[in-house]
Amino acid sequence: MNERARGSALLLCARQELLLAVRSRSTQIFAAVFAVLAVAVALSGYVLSGGGGVQDFSRTSVSLVQLLLLLVPLTSLVVGVLALSPERGAAELLFSQPVARRSIWLGKMLGLFLALASAQAIGLGAAGIVIFWQAGREGLIGYFVLFATGLLLTAIFLGLAGLLAAGGTGRRAKALAIALIVWFGGVVLFDVAALGLATLLPSGAASRSLILSVFVNPVDALRTGALLAIEGTTAFGSASLAFLRFTRGPLGAALAIGTSILFWLAAPVLLALRRISRADL
Repeated sequence: MNERARGSALLLCARQELLLAVRSRSTQIFAAVFAVLAVAVALSGYVLSGGGGVQDFSRTSVSLVQLLLLLVPLTSLVVGVLALSPERGAAELLFSQPVARRSIWLGKMLGLFLALASAQAIGLGAAGIVIFWQAGREGLIGYFVLFATGLLLTAIFLGLAGLLAAGGTGRRAKALAIALIVWFGGVVLFDVAALGLATLLPSGAASRSLILSVFVNPVDALRTGALLAIEGTTAFGSASLAFLRFTRGPLGAALAIGTSILFWLAAPVLLALRRISRADL
């Protein structure tokens, strides 16, 4: 198959998967829930400090980072595994077509990514309209950083979902269970384990181990990068200065975080493509 035909097949699969995902109840619910939560955070940001009104874009972005880190990986993993896990009969028919399995798989992941990215755009866009109307455009760049962080999280965890789902037919339940374990381990347990290890080490080694853990876990890498981009060196107080000293400045931090993110973007997808090409379908 030539490159043009391969590209056409990939885009056709992406379009079909995008239509299915947009019509899916799970994607629609994700968009609605994300919009409601984003607007609620913007409206209630000053409540704890005894104030009122709508937060500006910068404060809302910082408040939404943790919500993004919890909700987007979980949604991407669950939706990805459910949509990509081959089913008996349907998978045999689809993969028996004269199209490379890799093109089909990449097309399906691209379609899912576009659907989930659109859901996030709707959610953040709804909150953005409220913020702009009530608080103006201050901090708008930070809001775009938040959206970019969500897109990167979606791409990374869809890649992991594709890797888990590429094992063959009849494994959806197992892949879904592993996906939930991956989410809990990456989003919740990893930080607890890193802090626990740090308490057992001398102060210098503990600080270095915590900084290195940021580059190992994509969730921590994106959290750190997003907060540093939105708030600058005040994001983590004195810990920000220690982090920047370790990476030899903002450029070194950007390169280290970027390398970690690129690895997590590429590795799961490449492994998934290799796995699907060898799977018994």
